[in-house]
Amino acid sequence: MQNDLFRQLSGLVLENKPAALATRLSDGLQCLMSADGVSGPLPLDAEGRAGMRKLLAERRCAHLGPDGGIFVRIYARPYRLIIIGAVHIARYLAPMARMANFEVIVIEPRQAFARMFDIPGVRLVAGWPDDVLPQMGVDESTAIATLTHDPKIDDAALAMILSGPAFYIGSLGSRRTHEKRVRRMAELGLEGFVDRIASPIGLDLGGREPAEIAVSILAQIIQQRYAA
Repeated sequence: MQNDLFRQLSGLVLENKPAALATRLSDGLQCLMSADGVSGPLPLDAEGRAGMRKLLAERRCAHLGPDGGIFVRIYARPYRLIIIGAVHIARYLAPMARMANFEVIVIEPRQAFARMFDIPGVRLVAGWPDDVLPQMGVDESTAIATLTHDPKIDDAALAMILSGPAFYIGSLGSRRTHEKRVRRMAELGLEGFVDRIASPIGLDLGGREPAEIAVSILAQIIQQRYAA
């Protein structure tokens, strides 16, 4: 790898910014793609760049080209889903999101709920959202779903994240519940960001059972991920 590309890639990794490195296997020529654009001596046509962008969005390494002669390696942490509330819906949503290759974190300040939540591969953080979210580095690869239906908990999370870079924010509750939530956010000076909240949460699939609601939430998150 050329020194300048190595320095660029190292900087992106240190700043936790996703990047894709394409290498032509026949001669070793490379180019680097990030949110800042494409750099490096490897020439790519429009189809090649589109392919790199797709792989970068999917966080997936693969070969490109009709003969597979270009290998694209992705440097990025996986997409994350932070769930506020170790509630019944979360018991379905968390393992479903893991199967969809999300890193899943559940935040739960209530000891009784936290003690009962134990799902392999899912990290449980026992604490209040406004205490623990600042330590989690919420960024453009983060989705957040607030599911407690308790304003004391959900609002604490929303107040922290609404003006931030998370690509998806969804909150459980009816339309009437959401109207009250919007008023509370306005009182906090966040009226300009309330349109970012998906509520009622999830795609309208017609389901009412916890597992069905979890499917609708994950579907909406995936939809938004690829729309970003």
